[in-house]
Formats: sequence, C-alpha cells, structure tokens
Amino acid sequence: MQTQMRDIAGMPPAETADGRTASNRMEPVRADRLRIDIVDSMAPLEAEWRMLEQDDLASLHQSYDWCAAWAESFRHPLAIVRGSIGGRLAFILPLEIIRSRGIRRAEFIGSRHSNINTGLFSAEFLADGKLTSAQAAAIAAALRGRADLAILRNVPFEWRGRASPLASLPAVENQNHAFQMPFLGSFEASLKQVNAKRRRKKFKHQSRILDAKGGYEYVIGDPDEQDALLGLFFRQKAIRFREAGLPDVFDDAPTKNALHALLHRRGNNTADATLQMHALRLKGEHDGHIPAVAALSRKGDHVICQFASIDETLVAEASPGELLFWLMIERLHREGAALFDFGIGDQIYKRSWCPMETVQHDLFLPISGIGHLAAAAHRSMTRTKAAIKSNRKLYASIQRIRARRSADAPPAGDADGD
Repeated sequence: MQTQMRDIAGMPPAETADGRTASNRMEPVRADRLRIDIVDSMAPLEAEWRMLEQDDLASLHQSYDWCAAWAESFRHPLAIVRGSIGGRLAFILPLEIIRSRGIRRAEFIGSRHSNINTGLFSAEFLADGKLTSAQAAAIAAALRGRADLAILRNVPFEWRGRASPLASLPAVENQNHAFQMPFLGSFEASLKQVNAKRRRKKFKHQSRILDAKGGYEYVIGDPDEQDALLGLFFRQKAIRFREAGLPDVFDDAPTKNALHALLHRRGNNTADATLQMHALRLKGEHDGHIPAVAALSRKGDHVICQFASIDETLVAEASPGELLFWLMIERLHREGAALFDFGIGDQIYKRSWCPMETVQHDLFLPISGIGHLAAAAHRSMTRTKAAIKSNRKLYASIQRIRARRSADAPPAGDADGD
C-alpha cells in the first residue's frame, strides 16, 4: 500500500483547481484543517468505508462491496481519496485511474456501469455544505502525478432532498437523465402517479395471454440460479444491442466477471442486495422459457434496476418485460421500499412508469495542463450528445441508421478483411 498525504494548510493561495487565485472569503476556517490521503488499495480503509456507506443517501455504487468487485476484476490502479478534518474522517472518494488516448483519468470505481454516484461523506462534513475551492485544490494537488483529470460522472446536484457536497465543482449536465418511481402509502396510490386504471388493465391483459398458454411465475433467483440468469441476460442483451446497431457494453470478460461477483455479495441489512436476478418464467406450453430478466440492487429503501432484457421470440404480445416490472414493483412495495429507480437512459417504458426525472452531471477537476484540455473537450462532447438526445426526431433517425448498418453488416468471420 502506498499513501500520499497533503495538508491544505501548506498550500499557497494560488494553488486552486482552476488555476486562479482563491480569495480569503472562499476558504472558510474548516478548510485549513483538511488533510488528504491518497490510498492505492481498498483493504486499509474497509472499516471507515463501511461506516460511511451506512448513510442511506450514499449511492450503492460507492459501497465497499460494489467497488471491490470492479476493482478486483479490472485491476485499474486505485487512487482512493480520503479526506479528514481535525483528525476525523470527512469523506472517501473511491477513484480508479483509467488511461485512454494519453490521458490519465481518475473516475469513480466501476463508473461505466453506475446509475448514480454520490461519494461518501460524514454527517459532520455534510452539515457544512459544499466542497470549497481550496479543498478541491487540495484533492487535485494530492492526485498530481497519478492523474491528469478527475471526472466524477453521473452525480446529481441534489438527491432526495440533499444537496451534493460535490456540486461546487465545474460541471456539465450528463446527456442521460435517470428515472424513478416513488412509492406512496399504498400500491394503488403509487400507481395513480402513472395512470392506475391503464396500468391495471394492461396487467390483466398480459396475465390473460400467458394464462392461456399455461401460466407463468415470478422468479427471484436462488443462489444456485443467479449466475445462470445473469448469463441469460448477457445472451438476450447481446441480441438487442445487435438489432439496434449499438455496441454491447457487457461484452467483455472483466465486466461479466465483476457482475457475477456482485451476485454473491450482500448489503449491510438483510433486505439489501448488491445485485440480485429476477425473472419471468413461463409454464405450460413454453414451460421453463424465460422471456424477461432484470437485475436489482437494494440499499435501504432505494432499489435500482441495474439492467434488464427481454426475449420476444415467443410471447412478445404479452409484453413480458412490462409484466416483470409490475411484479417486481408490487413485491417491493410490500417489502417497504420507498423508491424504484429505473436508472439512467431515456426510454419510453421508463417514462411510462416514472413521474420523477433526475438530472445528473459530470464533474471535472483538472490536474495537469493536458487535463484542462481534456476537460474542455469532454464538456463539449457531452453538450453535443445532450443536444442530439434532446432532439427526439434527430435521435430516432440516428438510431434507425445504426440499426440499418447493423443489419447490413456481414456476420463475424465473413468480412473481406479490407
């Protein structure tokens, strides 16, 4: 283990994250007592880490078990930021270093597959508000030599009524929003947010179709079923990506290994689940066939649908994916969840379920000269993507072009090789 320490009290006033001199009014007294440690392995911080992650509003994606699975699978160098004030733990930012196109980026561990990121903060630090410019500069200085740029992706400025301490960093709105369904006092009250009458009518129609074919069952994977259901998801999703002309973001061994590992880790409470597979399984005519799969994570009263897939070869008319969501949401309502999170990405089915839309941001902390240039390029690219996605006609046209290109592409092994 290597640890690099940095005390903000020893920094000259000019050493700020954006290269400009910070005025005294931007550096409150508490900032002078901040100490930053950069730790390159997780184990020494486990006890403190698990203590901070007990905060109900801290993202599951910054939990120790979630980060450990991705760190062990991808083996990126770690640069975990530990902040303390007056000898008391203030925050942990679990970062890994990713090299791409000559740039070293410090990002949240496993952020490519994260739906929401918050970092981990003590109650005392949260009470003080946002990260100051001097504190941000201390973090940048401690990361110098390890990274050119820190990018903290998919961070909401406000989450369930709490402002993010990271919201003071330079940011750009992420092109993808997240969608949630709050649970109200009863299942019926929750459904009324999304047209209860239409929802119930659709559920009954779906059930009748499947009952006529022999019925169905809602499956929560047992420990010996979890890996098989995840493997089925990978196969179903690969087909959907190929049909849409999109790259398969799950088609690499480290990602698959990390997700399989997460199936066998548990959260802090008995109801919590780091990753758990759910499915719709048919009976009768198509006995054993699984037309819909979903993976849920739960931390406290917050449930995230991390990913889902469908197989439309047999009972597409029953909308099996929609039916599975009904069954999951109904069950979780009984089990005391308060928020069902469909995660990032704008899809029609998400909007049909969700009265709540959360804007997320990518935050930047340039560290080197090339890092400043990379941050500017990333902001420009993200704004362009956001503009395209906000234009529904243009985005739909691009999706159709992708699908046609995929359909016209020769099968693997049949290409000319030119």
